[in-house]
Amino acid sequence: MHSSYNPGLVALSLVVAILAAYTALDMAGRVSAARGRSGFWWLAGGAAAMGLGIWSMHFIGMLAFQLPIPLGYDLALTLYSMALAILASAFALWLVSQPLLPLLRLSLGAVLMGMGIAVMHYMGMAALRMQPGIEYHAGWFALSVAIAVVASAAALWIAFSLREKRDRHALRLLAALVMGVAIVGMHYTGMAAASFPPGSICGAAIGDGVHAQWLAVLVVVVTLCVIGIALIVSTLDRQFQLRTEVLANSLAHANERLVQAALHDSLTQLPNRLLLKDRIAQAIERSQRHRKRFAVMFLDLDGFKGVNDAYGHQLGDSLLVAVGERLSALIRSQDTLARLGGDEFVLAVDIEEPEDAAALAERVVAAIGCSFVLNGIELRISTSIGIAIYPDDATSERQLMANADAAMYHEKASGRNGYAFFESAMDSSTHEKLMLVHDLPLALEQRQFVLHYQPKYGIGSDAPIGVEALLRWQHPERGLIAPDRFIPVAERIGLIIPIGDWVLDEACRQIRAWSDAGHGDWNVAVNLSTVQLGSPMLVDNVRAAMQRHRVAPGQLTLEITETAAMRDAEASLEILNALTALGVSISIDDFGTGYSNLLYLKRLPACELKIDRAFVRELDHSAEDFAIVSSIVALARTLNMRVVAEGVETEAQRGHLRQLGCDQLQGYLMSRPVSPDQFVGLLERA
Repeated sequence: MHSSYNPGLVALSLVVAILAAYTALDMAGRVSAARGRSGFWWLAGGAAAMGLGIWSMHFIGMLAFQLPIPLGYDLALTLYSMALAILASAFALWLVSQPLLPLLRLSLGAVLMGMGIAVMHYMGMAALRMQPGIEYHAGWFALSVAIAVVASAAALWIAFSLREKRDRHALRLLAALVMGVAIVGMHYTGMAAASFPPGSICGAAIGDGVHAQWLAVLVVVVTLCVIGIALIVSTLDRQFQLRTEVLANSLAHANERLVQAALHDSLTQLPNRLLLKDRIAQAIERSQRHRKRFAVMFLDLDGFKGVNDAYGHQLGDSLLVAVGERLSALIRSQDTLARLGGDEFVLAVDIEEPEDAAALAERVVAAIGCSFVLNGIELRISTSIGIAIYPDDATSERQLMANADAAMYHEKASGRNGYAFFESAMDSSTHEKLMLVHDLPLALEQRQFVLHYQPKYGIGSDAPIGVEALLRWQHPERGLIAPDRFIPVAERIGLIIPIGDWVLDEACRQIRAWSDAGHGDWNVAVNLSTVQLGSPMLVDNVRAAMQRHRVAPGQLTLEITETAAMRDAEASLEILNALTALGVSISIDDFGTGYSNLLYLKRLPACELKIDRAFVRELDHSAEDFAIVSSIVALARTLNMRVVAEGVETEAQRGHLRQLGCDQLQGYLMSRPVSPDQFVGLLERA
């Protein structure tokens, strides 16, 4: 019987085959990437979309086949062939979602999938229920089955190879073209194998079968809808996954930067005190397990302050970075080099014997002693090193650090530019530092700190106009300890910020207590350390203290040294501007003793300059100091700042300062620092 093909439907069958192949490739990636229950649903959905695509391509191809008799299809056989296509697709997707696809598994899978597609094709042909039956040419029949197996092998290999390549759309489309042509080739080869004897009739067309035109519409619409929905869902899921990955990567990167900032020094990128503490704790555990020693080496640079004063903090920072790099080159990967702040570094190194630590210390001293050339300037410094060994000298992180610190101070006192091992019989000053290191944390916990208040006076007044809060340590055994003895230790062991926060809170509490008791609304000046000024929590802590005690911003003045302000000028400007926005006044303390930069000074939101007592002390005898104070007063007037002179102890000094135009005075001549109750008594006598 003569047959022909509808060119439009043939072209449509090829398009559907390519779409089915592209869907299969896309779904292979989704199935292999999915886990758990979602993997099952991607496999089920992908099998339905791919199977319907292959099945519909087959039936569109059959619908393109035309005989001079009416054609129809047996509904049951048609549905069975569709189910077979879906099962074959599910098997293919499961196969390519496995971690490996060896040659034997690929070959067996290709045979099973190819046979499934061939059975689907010939079952679909049987759905015509031709009478007499269709005759098949053995050669073409065998070729069609072979093409099905080879096409399946190619499809499986391509799908497995491209499943991880999410962004290779052009390559995936090219592969879909190859697979689509192979699938179509198998179908039309199978059709070529079929021959219809003259006088044949289609039993499905005259019985209860489905008419070909209705089947054509149903197959095309349903297939395109299913494939379209599958691709849309896959695309949306891919976009969601990509955005999720981008967000996850961004969060991971941000977390890495936060961890880096929290555990590393911002200047040198070396571990900071927090990470060093953890590393030493790990070293202690490791040493306990393996019964080995390790050394903590405390380094302080000799002559670094002179570099800062002579060349400025920018060159000083560059020198610290260069020192860190030079030290890093001397140690092993398992050792730790940390910077605690300022010019202090710490090494934690595994050793066999104390001689190993001594050998490393000698190399460090020699390396730091070699000149540094920065910005064309040759700089020479040295270092003093204190060494404490675990478990010989201490068995805790805090005590190891304290002993190494004490040994370092002993070396400085002995001549510098060398190293010293910790010894229990070191001098009394070393033992005092050890006591401070041990007792300072307890002092904060047990509220042993107190504030005394030194009044400020107007230039022509005998009544106080404000006070400065001065920290004291009321030690239960050693009595009242001045801040210059324990503040440097607090900075070294990381307690200066909690102590500074306590001072802020206590000063605000005292302002409120005086006000509630009817003793007036006083302005209290509080000193900030360099470390506090660099804290990102400073502004929030100041705001919280004022709100907690209902203190007006105008009642609080924060004093900073010019050295602290210039340590990181831009960051200091940002923080000081934020404090000024709260309404807090800023005073520059010890003016004239540090490294001044007038370009930054005029940008600082300060309203007060305090002349250091060193200049006031020699006003009676030194023309140079008289000229310096006169210049400071003139500078303050130009910058619209008031001038406070501290350390006033004689009437002659007060007379000179009045003559030079100072606004306020502070010193033992008028009043020593007093307790809050003594200050109230002083007010009552005024």
